[in-house]
Amino acid sequence: MSICNYHHLPEKLQELAQNRWEVLNERYPELFTSFPQDKLQTFLHSLALSDFIFRTCQLVPHETAALFQSQSFDDHLLPNYRELLAQQLANCDSEEQLHKQLRIFRHMAMAEIAVADMIANTPLKDSLSKLSNLADALILEALNWLSHYCQSRWGKPLNHAGEEQHLLVYGMGKLGGQELNFSSDIDLIFVYPESGETVGARKSLDNHSYFTRLGQKLITALNQQTAEGFVYRVDMRLRPFGDSGPLVLSFAAIEDYYQEQGRDWERYAMLKARPIGSGQSQEQLTELLRPFVFRRYIDFSVIESLRKMKMMIAQEVRRKQLIHNIKLGAGGIREVEFIVQVFQLIRGGRVQALQERNLLKVLPLLVTHDAMSDQSSQVLADAYCFLRRVENIIQAFDDKQTQTLPDDELNQQRLISILKFATWSDFILELNSHLANVHQEFNLLIGEEAPNHEDVELDWQTLWLNRWQPEEGFEWQIDIAINWQTEAIWQELSQFKLDIEKRAIGQRGRQVLDKLMPRVLWRIHSTTSSELVLPRILQIINKIASRTAYLELLFENDGALIQLIKLCQKSAWICDYIAKFPILLDELIDPKLLNNPPALSEYAKELKLSMLRIPEEDIESQMDALRQFKQAQQLRIAAADVSGVLPVMKVSDHLTALAEAILDEVIQQAWQQLTRRFGQPKSTLGTEHKGFAVIGYGKMGGIELGYGSDLDLVFIHNSTPDDVTVGEREISATQFYVKLAQKIMHIFNTRMSSGILYELDMRLRPSGNSGVLVIRLSSFEEYQREEAWTWEHQALVRSRMIYGYPEIAEDFEKVRHQILSQPREQNSLKQDVIEMREKMRNHIDKSTAEHIDIKHGKGGLVDIEFLAQYLVLYYSAQHSKLTAYSDNVRIFEQLTEVEILTRAQSAQLIESYCALRDTGHSAVLQNKASLIEKELFSLYAKPVVKIWQQFLTA
Repeated sequence: MSICNYHHLPEKLQELAQNRWEVLNERYPELFTSFPQDKLQTFLHSLALSDFIFRTCQLVPHETAALFQSQSFDDHLLPNYRELLAQQLANCDSEEQLHKQLRIFRHMAMAEIAVADMIANTPLKDSLSKLSNLADALILEALNWLSHYCQSRWGKPLNHAGEEQHLLVYGMGKLGGQELNFSSDIDLIFVYPESGETVGARKSLDNHSYFTRLGQKLITALNQQTAEGFVYRVDMRLRPFGDSGPLVLSFAAIEDYYQEQGRDWERYAMLKARPIGSGQSQEQLTELLRPFVFRRYIDFSVIESLRKMKMMIAQEVRRKQLIHNIKLGAGGIREVEFIVQVFQLIRGGRVQALQERNLLKVLPLLVTHDAMSDQSSQVLADAYCFLRRVENIIQAFDDKQTQTLPDDELNQQRLISILKFATWSDFILELNSHLANVHQEFNLLIGEEAPNHEDVELDWQTLWLNRWQPEEGFEWQIDIAINWQTEAIWQELSQFKLDIEKRAIGQRGRQVLDKLMPRVLWRIHSTTSSELVLPRILQIINKIASRTAYLELLFENDGALIQLIKLCQKSAWICDYIAKFPILLDELIDPKLLNNPPALSEYAKELKLSMLRIPEEDIESQMDALRQFKQAQQLRIAAADVSGVLPVMKVSDHLTALAEAILDEVIQQAWQQLTRRFGQPKSTLGTEHKGFAVIGYGKMGGIELGYGSDLDLVFIHNSTPDDVTVGEREISATQFYVKLAQKIMHIFNTRMSSGILYELDMRLRPSGNSGVLVIRLSSFEEYQREEAWTWEHQALVRSRMIYGYPEIAEDFEKVRHQILSQPREQNSLKQDVIEMREKMRNHIDKSTAEHIDIKHGKGGLVDIEFLAQYLVLYYSAQHSKLTAYSDNVRIFEQLTEVEILTRAQSAQLIESYCALRDTGHSAVLQNKASLIEKELFSLYAKPVVKIWQQFLTA
């Protein structure tokens, strides 16, 4: 084996090698001075060619010296990396030590591969094989160590049959094809066979939680930057649902996903998916996924998919920084990969031999099975080997993931020195020949893009993709969007592009964004109020820019995009809501479902069905599912609201029914969690009830919830003082119900990634915040009768039982009726009501000289509510039917029946109340303050003030 003489290097590289030798010799004189001349020349040569090798010498000098002394890089045999690494990890007793040993092992192995590649001219297939096997070893041995570590903490994961379960790691992309490049990210997917739970530890975990923790630790072990660097950058975005999906999935879940939701691009991704390691489980999953990737028939549909990718490639090539990119540019590595993968996907379902993951192994098979000519196969193989060799070399310079040719003289000299080119121009000539040959094959395969009337016009792509100066961009905008002749829109779009360019959204995300944005602009430009719609849509896209799955959802589902634009046009609140919870974008796919909210009685049924899919013990997932259900249903209600399907009164009915359904489910969950620990109160044994009830006050009690309403609740129970629970840990029933209330509040108020469920307000309970959290019904009655203030009786007017069994509901209604029907001294009642009203107005009223507060202005919503409460409190002693309802409209109707209000007065109050609620509701949907122009407000307020003066003049 001949080694290149150090003195044959260009002068600039010789100087660099000499400087680095002096640095190392000064620090470690005993290590390198004893090198024989030939090994010293190889060492100096390596220092000149690679900054990475120099850094490795500084990090682990003794190990590096041993490498060059042994000259093991001259050996073409594939090392047993797993065995070598297992020996090195045998004595690790902490994660910190594991991280350190993994990184040192990786540095030494990579340094050996780099020297072999750059100096010993190792064949490409050997380099790729070593790089891929090294990655496998690092992943598997790290996983093996962490599995033992995790089992010592959380037990051994078993399925329901008692069989041990293991985390399986699938390598995607080049790792899957065993053709990893020198500084590649590794794309992984984590799966496990079956659900179950761990055994052998103090506290059991379900398998999903266990494997999620194990997966997180594996990612950290590989990806985290430490003093020794990192092992690999780990990319998990190819898993189902991308970044928004669970980190690990069971076989059943991953099979369901690819059968029901798998997309074209995921077929390309899964084509190279390879289980790292071996075993029956790995092969089982591979067989499950095979039908998704390879169709049984000859599948020419992939040609159309590739045609769409062609535009994406062309767009990237135009971008300045991709001009010298040997992967993404025209004729580059990716075009070779696309060509081969298209033939595999077309014929692989029938010709099983073509299901091979490695590109260089597939090419001759394509010739054998008459899918490609021998000449085309040779052209692609030659180009691929040349380009991949160049890619490995430029990455080995500094261990950086790059596919861009160097533009500095030092690295250009390094590259041509390794490849034995006399000049940079000679190298470029050879490179361009390969690129041209590949691009010709690419164009012959996919042909010209078929015209499609739904395709976005090229002008919109040009507007989005090019880097215009403001003046040029404004001119382009005027030419293609007549109604966009406003500088504000251009500024909005320009700022968005600048912000996005600073974001780390990944190459794949940027590709999708570059396809999606022209379509977004094209769709928006024909809408009215484009200057309002564009920033709203950009706000949402900005939120999801790093979540490629959502960008693809909007790009691949034009109906969803159209629906999103319509909703954002009609409501700023809906825009903010979707931006806050992007998972709601899934709801846009079926507009019929979106604009058709369920019947009021169906919310509880739909919620129970959705919760059946989640294991009872997975409390976090249950809480998350509740929040997602609420968000999806609120979006459906809002969409029906802004489209006119639901009037405002019906909107409140739906929002209230939704909240009641969720409350019911939360109580069930809290009850199950508590009874598992303490058992249930004796008084509830053998019954279908829980001895527990919830009273709704305010908007909840009045069936008038809005989109952002709190829930004003009071918890009551009817257990006796001597009642206790029957379970392993006996506690008093009173203590049990306090814990139940606390658990309910925890489920509602805990802030998760999907937000809180509802804000609960418990201040209306007896004695307010200083009172007990849950109270006996008898104590509630006693407090209301003997201690409650007038304002608390006013609140009781707007109360109703929203959860509880019939008997306790009946008892509460009796208490409520008795309290509200108490005879009251008129002047004293008037004074209390007026004083409370003025106190509220002085503290809360936001009216200005020109705009009046819809709620707190004189004659506004609160005045109407106070008027209804006063009339119920004063007249119920004479007319018992006035306590029947808790909502204002029906209260006014009852007051008319007993002739306290005239029909005209009742109609005026109801009309003003509904109009003001509608106006306030519209303000919420547009994120505006609840204010109304003074003149318009006076139309609604005048009759209210007049009636107020009749009944409530002190």
